[in-house]
Amino acid sequence: MSEAVFQASDEIRLEGRGDHALLVIDREAKRNAMNASARAGMLAAMEHARGKYRAIVLTGRGTSFCAGVDLKEDVTLVDSGTRTRSQEWAAVNVAVREHPAIFIAAVNGTALGGGLTLINVCDLAVAADNAELGMPEITFAAYPSLAGVSTQLSLARKRAAWMVLTGERVGARTAMEWGLINECVPAAQLLERAEAIARRIAGFDPYALAACKKALDTVPAVVTDWDQAFAFGDSMNAVIRSRTTVPADPLAQSRARR
Repeated sequence: MSEAVFQASDEIRLEGRGDHALLVIDREAKRNAMNASARAGMLAAMEHARGKYRAIVLTGRGTSFCAGVDLKEDVTLVDSGTRTRSQEWAAVNVAVREHPAIFIAAVNGTALGGGLTLINVCDLAVAADNAELGMPEITFAAYPSLAGVSTQLSLARKRAAWMVLTGERVGARTAMEWGLINECVPAAQLLERAEAIARRIAGFDPYALAACKKALDTVPAVVTDWDQAFAFGDSMNAVIRSRTTVPADPLAQSRARR
């Protein structure tokens, strides 16, 4: 049973379960597509979870994980004309990457477009064996602006090209073989497995977890040579030992130590 429930919006619910939490997209009638309220709810839930949970399992209700951004929503500028729907969605995904908790996607069903982006920005992913992942944007003459780039960062070019250029979905087992997800399990065992991983991770030192998450983004995206890499590794352990927040630019500390 959950220890505490934070209803971040009508569509987003955060259930506390000790050191880890379950973050649920609950918009089943719309295949868990992310409207403005859901996007705001995601940000509110993540802020509420900051410092409370070391691991967060992200899943959808029903047979869809997330069908992406709600395309039926008004396409005009929002927030007094300063942000677009795409910018709001990008902010949600960046917040997942920058959050100190480890995010585990429990892919319970179809993940399309923005739903695939969510899987890509999560640190780990477990999928039900009947789940399907895809980017349908090419079928309506568009490039998948978030799902495409995040998938291209994760896959070899030919595999990313298949998803971007054909618009065809790939099954969970193929997604695991390609490296988009870590494990494929029977649907009935999905949450049990994802939460088992979350409990294991939540037992580790929170400073070490946050530092490791930052390191996974920094190497090899920014670190470019062996000497720099080893200095960076030492600097991350120094951050952990000092019990301080991982710096926004972790390379700065490694440069200072050289």
